Amino acid sequence: MIGQYLLAFREALEAALIIAIILAYLVRTKRKPLIRYVWYGIYLAVAASFVLGILTWFAYGGLSGPAKALFEGVAALFAVLVLSSMIFWMARKGKELRKEVERRVKDISTQGATLALTSFSFIVVFREGLETVLFLTPFLLDDATGTLLGAFLGVVSSLVFAYAIFVIGMRINIRKFFYFTSILLVLLAGGLAGYGIHELAEYSEDSGIELGWLGEYAYNLEIPSESPFHHKGIIGSVFAVMFGYTVKAEWLRLVVHFAYLTVALPLVIWAYRKDVKKEEPKMT
Repeated sequence: MIGQYLLAFREALEAALIIAIILAYLVRTKRKPLIRYVWYGIYLAVAASFVLGILTWFAYGGLSGPAKALFEGVAALFAVLVLSSMIFWMARKGKELRKEVERRVKDISTQGATLALTSFSFIVVFREGLETVLFLTPFLLDDATGTLLGAFLGVVSSLVFAYAIFVIGMRINIRKFFYFTSILLVLLAGGLAGYGIHELAEYSEDSGIELGWLGEYAYNLEIPSESPFHHKGIIGSVFAVMFGYTVKAEWLRLVVHFAYLTVALPLVIWAYRKDVKKEEPKMT
């Protein structure tokens, strides 16, 4: 549930912060009558996200055998792709987020811009909703109750956090916050990449495709399924979601998992540290 919470919290927080910037700008520039059109876009985006989640769940429920493994593998790898792009986009654009949003709202918040404001707020929220559905789908298929609970708590926490920042005035270094959560998300994405490859390996085996030594187990801890340290147990499941822990893994899964971390972790750290160095005063 912790990984699902983190994903939902991060995605909902991004949407909440952008919407808060929009609302604050409209209030500051005395355009309060336009606020209701922002809310229209939010309501539509939330409804569309729920519909997308339900359709995804029913689509999966109609699958069986190898098709189910193929669906899980493709969904997991697609989620990794989108998650990675979101992490690096925030690393590059996060520091200019407020200016970028306010510039966009300024351009569209003229007389008769009601549809544009509704569309903008819809896109902002639905984009995060779409990403959340993609990220949580692999977890939802394995643990529906824990995923839904984690997602609910993550969304609620993000709204409280955004309210504290913009209304109460809580001081926090948003850049540093996203830096640390991005590292956690990279670790999570690495495990998700390994899981996706594992499902595709199972699909290949069921389809008669030989993977050679890559399809053989690199290790098998032989931990029983009733043990709390099994990857579906109360303790092991936390490490499974956050770090891709499993009691047995194929060589292909390990190769993909560690290859992703080897590339993604240094890039994320470099992207954030680069901006910090630019902001440091030069010594003379």
